[in-house]
Amino acid sequence: MTDILLITFTITLLFMSIANRIYTYLNILIFQGFILFGVTFITLTDINTTNLILILLETIVFKALAVPMFIKYIIKRNSITREAEPYLPNFISLIIVTLIIVITIILSSAVEDQNLDKTFFVVALSNLFIGLYLIVSRKKIITHVIGYLVIENGVFVLALAVGNEMPMLLNLGIMLDIFASVLILGIFFNKLGDVLKDPDVNLLRNLKD
Repeated sequence: MTDILLITFTITLLFMSIANRIYTYLNILIFQGFILFGVTFITLTDINTTNLILILLETIVFKALAVPMFIKYIIKRNSITREAEPYLPNFISLIIVTLIIVITIILSSAVEDQNLDKTFFVVALSNLFIGLYLIVSRKKIITHVIGYLVIENGVFVLALAVGNEMPMLLNLGIMLDIFASVLILGIFFNKLGDVLKDPDVNLLRNLKD
């Protein structure tokens, strides 16, 4: 069951590579949050009420609900157009993302560690590299934030790849770090929206002191 969820998680990355609307990215992040909850719930061998609450907070409440809703608020607050505006055509993006996944599979096959789950490792690396690709291949700053969240999901999966028991303190630290980052970026967007109607990377070149 875990492998099916992880494969579905990887398929969402392929779909994200050809999506043109920012809200589609957010809906994918919501879906990924629920998948991560399912994967974590199944993976944990020793789960108690405290761990279950922490899992719910980090995956469903934070990843699937709070952050996407906050980004939607930023989009409406600054009247940002809903098009992602990628630099490359969708077909090229799909090929690049597919190559990234294939390369991560090859890399994982070269790693010999009995304590490392190869499926988790492949999905984690795919998220990290695809998140970076989304950042460099999209024009809008808001899509860079989404790419950063995709990378964070990869870090979350990587934490599950090194053992059956999830390091709760590490994940809580990641959650607080991402929350602070998104909050700061939200303030940045609220201020930037007063200057630029539809902020993207190219328009930042026109800003002066």
